Amino acid sequence: MAMTLRLTPEDEQALTQLAEAEGVSKQEATVRAIHEAASRRLRRDKLTELSTAARDRYANLLDRLGQ
Repeated sequence: MAMTLRLTPEDEQALTQLAEAEGVSKQEATVRAIHEAASRRLRRDKLTELSTAARDRYANLLDRLGQ
């Protein structure tokens, strides 16, 4: 699927610098940035889910330890 990406001049400059720093094309830098952002988001969501489950599971113990 083709897509047109419209960038501000500042965003274009940032993308150019990122691509140059990584030694890849701007297209590849864009794809990598998307994948990295998605990966971070999924990890954060999973960590939040696990943290919530642990707090629920150990709520009584945590309350006793806090006394």
